[in-house]
Amino acid sequence: MKTLHGSCLCGGVVYRAAGPVHHSSHCYCTMCRKQHGAAAGTYANVDRAGYVIEQGAALVTEYASSEHGRRGFCKVCGSTLFWRSTDSPERIAVTLGTLEPEYDGPVERELHTDTKPRWLPVR
Repeated sequence: MKTLHGSCLCGGVVYRAAGPVHHSSHCYCTMCRKQHGAAAGTYANVDRAGYVIEQGAALVTEYASSEHGRRGFCKVCGSTLFWRSTDSPERIAVTLGTLEPEYDGPVERELHTDTKPRWLPVR
C-alpha cells in the first residue's frame, strides 16, 4: 500500500495519505477551475482514515463550496490541499499538484466534461 506525501507552497502544511488510491481524476467543474485557477482540479481519491496532517494543522482552513463539498487550503499561501464531501465522509481527494514526489499513477477519470474549457489543447 503506497503512501502519498504532500505539502503546500509555503511548506507550512505537510500531510500524508495512505493508499490505495481508489481513483484519480481531472475535474472541470466551475468551482474546481476557479479554486485552482486552472483548467481543472486534479485529485487522488483515498481513504480519509489514512489522511494525516503531520505539520501545520492550524494553517488548514476549509471553504464550504456547496451543500456537501468542502475545499481545504493553506490560509498562508492559498495552496489547495484537498476536496471532501460530507456525503462520503470515508473518502478525501488530495490534490495531485501538492504531492512529493510527483504522482506516478494514471488519471482515470474526467469529471464535468461539459464545462471543460475550450482553450485546452487538443491531444
